[in-house]
Amino acid sequence: MDNHYDVIIIGTGAGGGTLAYHLAPSGKRILLLERGGYLPREKDNWESRAVFVDSKYRAKETWLDKDGKPFYPGIQYYVGGNTKVYGAALLRFRKEDFGEVSHHGGISPAWPLSYEDFEPYYTKAEYLYHVHGQRGVDPTEGLASAPYRYPPVSHEPRIQELFDDLRRLGHHPFPLPLGILLDEAEGKALHNSACVRCAAFDGFPCLVNGKADAQVICVDPALEHSNVELLTGAFVERLETDPSGRVVTKVIATRKDSVEEYSADFVVVACGAVNSAALLLRSANEKHPAGLANSSDVVGRHYMRHNCSAFMAISKDPNPTVFQKTLALNDFYFHSEDWEYPLGEIQMLGKSDGEMLKGEAPGWAVWKPEFALDYLAEHSIDFWLQSEDLPHPDNRVTINPDREIVLSIQETNLEGHKRLTAKLKEMLSEIGCHDQLMHRSLYLGKDIPIGGTAHQAGTVRFGRDPKTSALDVNCKAHDLDNLYVVDASFFVSIAAVNPSLTIMANALRVGDHLLERLGSAACRK
Repeated sequence: MDNHYDVIIIGTGAGGGTLAYHLAPSGKRILLLERGGYLPREKDNWESRAVFVDSKYRAKETWLDKDGKPFYPGIQYYVGGNTKVYGAALLRFRKEDFGEVSHHGGISPAWPLSYEDFEPYYTKAEYLYHVHGQRGVDPTEGLASAPYRYPPVSHEPRIQELFDDLRRLGHHPFPLPLGILLDEAEGKALHNSACVRCAAFDGFPCLVNGKADAQVICVDPALEHSNVELLTGAFVERLETDPSGRVVTKVIATRKDSVEEYSADFVVVACGAVNSAALLLRSANEKHPAGLANSSDVVGRHYMRHNCSAFMAISKDPNPTVFQKTLALNDFYFHSEDWEYPLGEIQMLGKSDGEMLKGEAPGWAVWKPEFALDYLAEHSIDFWLQSEDLPHPDNRVTINPDREIVLSIQETNLEGHKRLTAKLKEMLSEIGCHDQLMHRSLYLGKDIPIGGTAHQAGTVRFGRDPKTSALDVNCKAHDLDNLYVVDASFFVSIAAVNPSLTIMANALRVGDHLLERLGSAACRK
């Protein structure tokens, strides 16, 4: 009985970590299983070469593409999951994103729930993750039931100048909502602020725990409750069911070279869209021959990851900005003046430095040989562009006979992204930047086309019809009574904003549902 829990949560990132925090005060016995450990706090957390060039904190594993070629995914296995190195841009899906949206490349399907269903949980997630932002500036945002808990992160002078220039051109830049533990005044971190407004935020682990990641915000506080337990280094091999196939009865994990078994009234999978699908596929049995919860044959399918690009513009004036990730623009999110389809979102990136550029030096040397790397770094303004890719059944996760993960991708809906890039170039040429953008492949940390695996979603989609979805609207498997999925696997579409806040909000929403079921279970006992 020591290995039986009320709830087992597999994964501690934006979904699993948030859910654990929400359930912790219930007093129910909760086990968190995390395949990684705590990310080491060390000087290399803030070193560009270690993080970006040497990929020190990326998982040391390979997946296969559709042709069987191995690649290194941009993924991290630590307590807190990928939020340990995310950029903490925490934006809501637009209201329209929950409905059917026509794109140049096809249709982005409607969700089974609306923006209004998620709105209260967006507000709670923003509050929980210390989101700094400003309502009413981005014309595409939906209605919110409360203001942000914290004011927006201030722009440094060069970015404020960019903000003002964009406004002068008639655009609507807005402060990028960030999950950050920052107290500041006049653009400087106060003495009691966890965040110190350094350059090592976007894509870096935070040495001083100033980033609102799932470990800092949710997992560690959850563990303050005596009913919550965390086991690290625990790789879940498979889930087993009872003879009926309706109940998960065993969680089989490998830990310290030994096989361990656990059980729970409710099992929650939150391993990330690729690994969650892989776990369900590995768990195939007589009652679930195509994989657990996969009578619909959608598990592993409809993989999405955004169409993303990182660019560096060269300003004619120096850019001494340290904390650059403070601005975004959604003017082309739904359409532009010369195109009826969505283009996507523009955000700032963390500031380029010399070590990052050295990692890409051959490309720079061809592009602008007259510019020294130091000049480029001093004059760089860095942008992240993301557009919606569309769910396709053949964009999928599978498991080969050797139980290796195979990720098959064909690009979708690229025209909008190309036009978004052109819009950025056009705007920058009007405000005193050089007329070219350099693609920043190193930032993405990827070996496969467009976007790597950072924004993975959609592989265990939810819906009302068990024939076309794996999960119901509460993210419970249609085929099982006690299995849930709370990472971005449940997404029906991915919109064109970062997925983290929607994962967090959904985890709180599913948490409320689970608390009701846990209460009912307690009454029956």
